[in-house]
Amino acid sequence: MIKVAILTVSDSCSKGQREDVSGQTIRNMLSADKFEICGYKVVADEHQSISEELVNFADVVSADIVLTTGGTGLGPRDVTPEATASVCQKMVPGLAETMRSEGLKKSRNAVLSRAVAGIRENTLIINLPGSPKAVKESLEAVLNVLDHAVDMMAGLGH
Repeated sequence: MIKVAILTVSDSCSKGQREDVSGQTIRNMLSADKFEICGYKVVADEHQSISEELVNFADVVSADIVLTTGGTGLGPRDVTPEATASVCQKMVPGLAETMRSEGLKKSRNAVLSRAVAGIRENTLIINLPGSPKAVKESLEAVLNVLDHAVDMMAGLGH
């Protein structure tokens, strides 16, 4: 089983003003026979809150993968990529490039995503967009390589 934590980054969801549809979309896409949800949290668009939760999911919860949703755009409060990069030792640009490339086939706005992916110790962190539609499209683009990524991080080779 691959242990996955979900982190929703949204001011309105963190205040209870809006339902977290994007986080639920991620949950619905992960088959129960392959993925175990080991953590879930909603935080505001604040660098410190995001980075602290990423560290918690990686270092304390020991998630294999953390999927974030939200905070990857061009807005003044969109800081998820910066928070992610600040806690990672290695970046995995191919995942974000693939998500943008596949997204571009459906919407020209996909190129505006600043999502990143990286590794903290033995945890792969992947930023997904905030909209449920873009979450689905982005996760579909990389879902089939996640098990291999986890194996590689565990030293099981290529």
